[in-house]
Amino acid sequence: MFTTLLLAVTEASEAAGHAAGEAGIVEKFGLDPKSIVIQLISFLILFGVLYYKGIKPTTDAMAERSAKIDQSLKDADAIKAKLEAASAESAGIVRQAQADATKIIEEARASAKEFLDRQAQEAVAQAQDIVTKARHVTELEHRKMIAEARGEIARLVVSTTRQVLAKELSDADRSRFNDAAAKELTIA
Repeated sequence: MFTTLLLAVTEASEAAGHAAGEAGIVEKFGLDPKSIVIQLISFLILFGVLYYKGIKPTTDAMAERSAKIDQSLKDADAIKAKLEAASAESAGIVRQAQADATKIIEEARASAKEFLDRQAQEAVAQAQDIVTKARHVTELEHRKMIAEARGEIARLVVSTTRQVLAKELSDADRSRFNDAAAKELTIA
């Protein structure tokens, strides 16, 4: 490449020399074709050194940095998409957990209500059973008291009657009278 540049410079200096001869510009402005060629070669050498040592590494670094930035943007977009997906997933999990919690609470309320109803029914049944038993016991005690009272009254009647009638009645009359009194007491 450098040789191509050198050939181009030489041709340009020859063309400038021909043009100078024709137009007289070189004499008019005092230009020396040799020094122009040397300055042009120096400029090309300086340009080549600056290009390979300064411009090319800078453009390569800029291209590399641009590629890194592009890759970082792609990665950021991918991370953003993953974050949105994770956020949507966590929102779904939270909704599901809330639904499960609501369901559990409703089941607990229903279970508590059912338990309370069952306990109330059992308490009512026990109370009715106690009342029934108490009535039965009271009735039995009442019958027992009445039977005892009848027995006692019968005994007193028989005893009193015996004492009153013992003097005036015969044994057959007394026996008949006792049986009739006992029958009346048991019927009442």
